[in-house]
Amino acid sequence: MARQMVYGINDRPPLLITLLSGAQHVLTLFGSTTLVPLIFGPAMGMDALQIASLISCVYFGMGVATLIQTSKKLGSGLPIVQGSSFSFIPSVMTVIALYKASGPETVMQYMGGGLIAGGLILSAIGYTRIVGVIRKVITPVVIGPVIMAIGFSLAGTAVQGNAANYWPASLAVVVLIFLFSLVLKNKYINIFAILLAIVITYCVCLFLSQNGTFGPDHPAYINLARIDEAPWLRDLKTVIIPWGAPKFSLMAFAALLAGFFATMIESIGDYHSVSYASGVEDPDSETISRGIGAEGLCCALSGVFGSVGTTSYTENIGLIGLTGVASRVVVRTGAVILILMSFIGKLSALIATMPSPIIGGAYIALFGTIGAMGIQVLMRADMSSQRNILIVGFAFLMALGLPGWVEANQALFMNPESSQLMQTIGGMVWAVLKTPMAVAGLCAAIFDSLIPGTDEERGISKK
Repeated sequence: MARQMVYGINDRPPLLITLLSGAQHVLTLFGSTTLVPLIFGPAMGMDALQIASLISCVYFGMGVATLIQTSKKLGSGLPIVQGSSFSFIPSVMTVIALYKASGPETVMQYMGGGLIAGGLILSAIGYTRIVGVIRKVITPVVIGPVIMAIGFSLAGTAVQGNAANYWPASLAVVVLIFLFSLVLKNKYINIFAILLAIVITYCVCLFLSQNGTFGPDHPAYINLARIDEAPWLRDLKTVIIPWGAPKFSLMAFAALLAGFFATMIESIGDYHSVSYASGVEDPDSETISRGIGAEGLCCALSGVFGSVGTTSYTENIGLIGLTGVASRVVVRTGAVILILMSFIGKLSALIATMPSPIIGGAYIALFGTIGAMGIQVLMRADMSSQRNILIVGFAFLMALGLPGWVEANQALFMNPESSQLMQTIGGMVWAVLKTPMAVAGLCAAIFDSLIPGTDEERGISKK
């Protein structure tokens, strides 16, 4: 039985409770939603002010996306928050590798074009109810390796790219996350474990930077000078296509398709989770179809707003279960707060000063958790079955091993002597196969569909 709701989905709490509860949703998503642009910005070669602008774009895009998803006409109508998706990280890294030489604005233009094209396709899959057919081949045996590949394939980004720059700060974040989330038994500390760990470590690094212990060349040095250069209020003209007109590339589109596939899988599960947490019946096919349609629409709009791919946030579903406040009005209030925050330029500039070792510590905890969630999904299938062990093991090993070989042998896929059409097709195949979660999903889906297995083995029997 779901817990007794203090405020149900259709309830309207008093104004003060609505504002405070909406702000709590923002604080809960704040850490994860902010970390995604903090990965992409440095990877593209953005400076501090550009990263600040990207953060503002992300806040605005996620606020609008939440309003759409909570609409009973356009979205699922469930009290579910939309935030920046970790599922797109490997795909976006491929896009960055393709176009980084042309500058961060060009990367964002191609990413925007990919989000618009892929988002419209995902939206069509949802609103036309095709998603019901796709769900039949998306079993736990397929979902598990995909989620594992998302988390564990990002180990290099977490460790070599960030944490290893200064281990004391990174490990401090990890230790504090464990302390606040698992050791201390206080629900509010548990909810904000990641945010608290980052803020405390940031304050220590800021103090050491200000008293001269950390010099300007130190990896954990914090320079607040760029905050003065940032405007207090963001220019309204930068809301639409702030990085320039979107550019469309089949290779960028192909790379991002893997992210859309993973997001769809993730969101279908979240719709069931938020329904349970809110004390209502499981979502019907119509609700799921509208929800996936809204996911696609939101991703397309994110491309227009200069933001990143969006998905539903499990953290905020947990918040509903903890507080008993499932009001749709509360979640929509949080979305409005997020939109207002996107126009405070100095706030985004402050966040952009986050040193890479602190970000790396948060990545270690978050990416590891994502990978472990894939293992948790596999528990729904019969993992004592030799069939499933072989499929999952093969899919996950290929996800870790094949992309590196594919990336190093780009010429095999795009032979300069081939026609332009063959080069384009080869480039699309190359972009897909160098993305770990795409390889995991393809391998698992093909073998899970072809090799005979009972519904109980595949984890799709009714319980």
